[in-house]
Parts: sequence; structure tokens; C-alpha cells
Amino acid sequence: MNRSLFLLLTLAGSILWVGGVQAEELAHERLPELMPEVQRVLDKHYDDLEQLYKHLHANPELSYQEEKTSARLAEELRKLGFTVTERVGGYGVVGVLKNGNGPTVMVRADMDALPVIERTGLPYASKVRVKDAEGRDIGVMHACGHDMHMACWVGTARVLTELKDRWSGTLVFIGQPAEERGGGAKAMLEDGLYTRFPKPDYALALHCDGYTPHGVVAVTEGLALANVDSVDIIVKGQGGHGSAPHTTIDPIVIAARIVLDLQTLVSRETDPLDSAVVTVGSIHGGTKHNIIPNEVKMQLTVRSFKTSVRHHLLKGIERIAKAAAQAARAPEPEVIVHADEFTPAMVNDVRLTRKTAAALRKVLGEDCVVSKPPMMGGEDFSRFGLAGVPICMFRLGTESPKRLEEAANGGRPVPSMHSDTYYPVVEPTLKTGVQAMSAAVLNLLAK
Repeated sequence: MNRSLFLLLTLAGSILWVGGVQAEELAHERLPELMPEVQRVLDKHYDDLEQLYKHLHANPELSYQEEKTSARLAEELRKLGFTVTERVGGYGVVGVLKNGNGPTVMVRADMDALPVIERTGLPYASKVRVKDAEGRDIGVMHACGHDMHMACWVGTARVLTELKDRWSGTLVFIGQPAEERGGGAKAMLEDGLYTRFPKPDYALALHCDGYTPHGVVAVTEGLALANVDSVDIIVKGQGGHGSAPHTTIDPIVIAARIVLDLQTLVSRETDPLDSAVVTVGSIHGGTKHNIIPNEVKMQLTVRSFKTSVRHHLLKGIERIAKAAAQAARAPEPEVIVHADEFTPAMVNDVRLTRKTAAALRKVLGEDCVVSKPPMMGGEDFSRFGLAGVPICMFRLGTESPKRLEEAANGGRPVPSMHSDTYYPVVEPTLKTGVQAMSAAVLNLLAK
């Protein structure tokens, strides 16, 4: 290639590259002009949205049981003119709104709550009680902010439908079941989410963050959340009288040994530069002070970023459990990895995340958009990106800045997600969530 041709091609490539950057910049440069209209619609609907949030908070439903919640979300979309399909992958809801030529943008909200007895003391606190699979009476609570996710989702849908003349493309709004059990996204995809309905060019979601102040959103480029596995161990022994332990094989002692030995999987078998978590979240065995039981049931959550680390942890759990049983002359334990609840690591599309973050800075302000490193939490929103769809989930701050400051200075810690005292500060979290998601969608569809 001669020098003149090389310089010409290089210059042409530079012009195209700059033009591409400018095209992306122009999309969100117009957002400040649209935000007063977004705010007008939000102000008009805010009181109703806050009441919707409190209704959802007070009436939570567990994974795979979101019957009334999904019906309410379907009703909200129908009133706005969406074509709505219910019972997609269980209680999943899919609403489609076509508005001319342009990209297809999917916005997802998860609907399920957790088996937690609420102790927030809020006037709209959940008092719901249900029976679990083993017949135990348990509380139900939106301890992970899914009620806020849904309220922001409905608010965003209302904003976008009232501003239809300002954007062009297709909206796909989905209410997803069973995120907490890790199977809802998979079920919706297997039920034809990307074949029966328009396949998205982009997929967006938000998630509450109790460690970020309200009014602020946080973004993570690339790897954002971990692989998550759920593992059961059934430790078997030989029961008997507590006064004669020598005539038994005590599964409680074996389980205790397993709990301690599992810690070495992270501390002694995983590279310190790799992230890993093995947590025993539930352990149950026995019925009375002086009875040694026949078995103990354990439930574990296992988290990793790398596939190789994940496989090592799962094999190590089985090895350690069997070794502890063998040392005690006990029957071999059952180690059950729940493949149907596996959540793959979530990787935010870098280009989409940068584009979204730039838009959010334009409408919320530079100081209200922060970067956060990856976390060991899990989210099955990750599955929507495995079919080649760029995804971006940003985090919505929900806590009082004053309370966060006090906690940082040695005061009372703020409650974590899944805690029985966690709740989002409604005002201004709800407004920020609707503003942010509306801006993120308009950034991709604005005329």
C-alpha cells in the first residue's frame, strides 16, 4: 500500500470513529431538553406511584408465587396501551409498545420477595405469613428492593408513553418472576421471550443499593456480579440417646466439622487474587436436648467470578463433606447442587454502560453518578445478555446520606439487603429511579 492511500484510509477511519463518538454524544446531549418533560409527567403521577410502591411493599409474594403482583403489573401496562402477555415462564409479564422505527429496548423489573419476617416498623410494613415447602410458618418481605424496582418500572412506562412524540422504536417491558431463586429469567427465555416477542437490541435494569445514598446511582463496567450456586448437604448419622453418644454416629458433630473445613476452600485452596465465598446460610438438625438425630440438613450459597474457581469450590464441597463423614464412620452424605437455581456472573456491556452513565451524568449531575467495583451478589438478569444482547444494570441509591455518614464514623451500621430491617427511603429514591431509567431509555430511542 502506498503512503498516500494509507494516510487517506487512516484519515477516513478517524473521521468515522469521531463521527461514531459524536453520534453517541448527541443522543444524550439532547436529554437535558427532555428532562423537564420527564419531570412534569413524574410530578403528575408521583403520588399514585408512591401509593403503588407502598401497596407492593405491604403485599409481597415469594418466588414462583407472584400471581397478584404480576396481575397488577400487567394491568398497569394495559392501561398505557402496551400489548400484554401474562404467564410467560411462570408468572412473567411481557408488555410490548411499538412506536415507529428504531431500536428495541427491554426494561426489566423483578417481582418476587423473600422469606423474611419484616421488622422495619414502617406503617406499610408487610404482615404477610405463608407456609413454606416444609410446612413452617414464615414471613414474606421485600427485603431486596424489588418493590422499588417495580414502582420505578411503572413510573418509567408512564413517562415514556406520555412522551411518545419524543422517541421512536419499540419498548419491551418485562416483569420477571423468581429472581431470588435464580430461575425466573431462564424460565422466561425458555418460554420464548426472545422468539415470541421482539428481541431487544438493548436490555436495561436497575437494582436498589443500600450502601449508596439516595439521589445517586452507581455503575459498573464489565464484570459486575458473581456466579451463584445453591448447594444442599444432608449429613447422615445414627441417632440415639444423648446420654450414650458412644452408641451413635452424631451428624451434628460431623456437620460442625464440615462448616469449619469449608472455610479452607477459600482461605487455603483459592488464589488470594480470586474472589470466592462459601456461606452456610442454614443448618438444621435434631428435635430435643437429649436426642442425637439421624441427620442434619445444611444449605450453602457459593459465589465466584471465574468458572474455574466455581468448579473447584463445588468439587471441594463434596470432597470435604464426604471426608468428614468417612472420618466419623458415617454413611456418605448427599451433596445436591441445584442446577436450576444457578445464576451466571453478570457482565455489563461496556459500551452500553458507558453510554448510559454519560446520559445519567447529564440529567442527574456529575456528582450523582459513581463507579463501583464488582460485588459478590448475584442477579439472573445476567442471562438476558448470554444470547448476545447488550445489557446494563445500574444501582439505585436508597439510603439517607446522613445515616451512611454516621455508619462510616463508627455509628450504627446500615442494614444490608435481605435484612429484616432494610427498606429504601421512598423520597427521593423513587423519583431518582424513574428519572434515571427514563433517561437511560430515551438515550437509546430519542428522536
